[in-house]
Amino acid sequence: MRIISGTHKSRRISPDKSFKARPTTDFAKENLFNVLNNTIDFEDLKVLDLFGGTGSISYEFASRGAEQVICIELNFKHCAFIKKTVNELGFTQINVLRADIFKYLKGCKKQFDLIFADPPFDLDTIDTIPDTILKQNILNENGILIVEHSSRNNFSQHPLFHDMRSYGSVNFSFFKLKD
Repeated sequence: MRIISGTHKSRRISPDKSFKARPTTDFAKENLFNVLNNTIDFEDLKVLDLFGGTGSISYEFASRGAEQVICIELNFKHCAFIKKTVNELGFTQINVLRADIFKYLKGCKKQFDLIFADPPFDLDTIDTIPDTILKQNILNENGILIVEHSSRNNFSQHPLFHDMRSYGSVNFSFFKLKD
């Protein structure tokens, strides 16, 4: 796993072999960020990274100049790894929190320009993720929600669905409050 672009371009991140998270592939991540490069300005961006896993997405946003990244991960070992890596890379704009994503969302009072959710593909409630996030009023009016998922899920009928991109076995569905 590597950071694709920005201040830490080509920096490799290597979680321990026993790590249980499924990191977004470099291929999928590179294509996702190519799409985002043409859509958003990374500077001044406030990002919420849900189901942080290895922290790969948070590092990528920080490397590209995001103002603030909040990374939420429940697993103790994964959270510790992300915190250690954030310190090693010197990313002062990443705040890592060990929390249950659903409890965090209920109590969150901040708003974000971009929310990225990479739930486990076998999560029973994966189909409810967009509504769970969008009903909390934490996405800025012009913000983007991106949900990473397998091909088993299809969000195209959701009223706020905007686009879907597929890269191998990884799919990204984009949601916007308004076009």
